[in-house]
Amino acid sequence: MAKTRTAQTPTARERLLSAAGELFYAEGVQTVGIDRIIEHAGVAKASLYNTFGGKEQLIQAYLESRHASVTGRLLRAIDRVDDPREKLLAVFEAQSELFAQPTYHGCAFVSASAEAKHGSAIEETTDTYRAAIRALFTDLARDAGAAEPEALARQLHLLYDGGGLSARMDRDPSAGATARAAASVLIDAALPKRA
Repeated sequence: MAKTRTAQTPTARERLLSAAGELFYAEGVQTVGIDRIIEHAGVAKASLYNTFGGKEQLIQAYLESRHASVTGRLLRAIDRVDDPREKLLAVFEAQSELFAQPTYHGCAFVSASAEAKHGSAIEETTDTYRAAIRALFTDLARDAGAAEPEALARQLHLLYDGGGLSARMDRDPSAGATARAAASVLIDAALPKRA
């Protein structure tokens, strides 16, 4: 009789992504070898190749999973507030929460792009993530009434990136609060004055 998969039993794909996510995020995408991922996931080597095709595709899937996770976290924070100005600041509050976690190792996309070959699928995936974050800031800036939403989005994106880099390199979770305070000044300068 064939063994049926229960809802609680993760698939080989899920186990590989979980193992890759844990190891890649903590140690880097090029540092971690396939054998460690397979061992950590508890699957056969053929499972990795049958599921993803190779390491680069696994890295790409890991980054896509991170993208979905980050976007979900940011959108949940944004949805908790009603005021358009506060929605822009909610992005930085969500980022601050992440910096406070003991497992924070910096931006997975910065790390992966630093190790990626030009023109690779990994570079393309990191570029897609960056474009999505910029688009989020642009949409929020437009909704808040910024006269130049793209310009404000670029400024806020720089703060977002800088906050992440500072939190990681300086091991300073308060970088999120500093980035939020700077964002507040930029937002107030870019938005029409409130009555």
